Amino acid sequence: MGKGRLEAFSDGVLAIIITIMVLDLKAPVGTDLAALKTMIPTFISYVLSFIFVGIYWNNHHHLIHTVKTVNGSILWANLHLLFWLSLIPFFTRWMGDNGFTPVPVALYGVILLFAGIAFSILVHAIIAHHGKDSALAHAIGKDGKGNVSIALYAAGIPLSFVNPALGYSLYVLVALIWFVPDQRIEREIGGA
Repeated sequence: MGKGRLEAFSDGVLAIIITIMVLDLKAPVGTDLAALKTMIPTFISYVLSFIFVGIYWNNHHHLIHTVKTVNGSILWANLHLLFWLSLIPFFTRWMGDNGFTPVPVALYGVILLFAGIAFSILVHAIIAHHGKDSALAHAIGKDGKGNVSIALYAAGIPLSFVNPALGYSLYVLVALIWFVPDQRIEREIGGA
């Protein structure tokens, strides 16, 4: 099967996720700048989530660029990833509206952890389909970057109960690690 429908569907879902997040931003009551102050936590959580969805979109694009054909395993792995990403708007709003309290920050981390695991599963499904000598397999290697990200998410969850800022800081660190698109894939495709 071709990859066109998978790519188009994924792009559409990610666009809807971003749209839902921005529609969740409610205008404050009041007309002065002080009215905006109450929205700072909500806006901060929105910005981080927007960056995460953008990172996933960007890296998904790079990932799918390595794919020649898809099979059922890849389609289900992709849906699995989209499921976890689709929960980001809910947890973004909950975390922001509650001022970064421990439980919402920890559960936001759970969603990020499962999205990271789902992305890894998708990578492995593509490699299994295209082979260990595929461009993606060579680019990913042992996937140290992906494994470190999953470990940081996992560490951020319990740290959120100690101090939500610690957990949130680890989530920001993961975003910083992935902010530049996955150059491993760019290098491999560029050399192909």
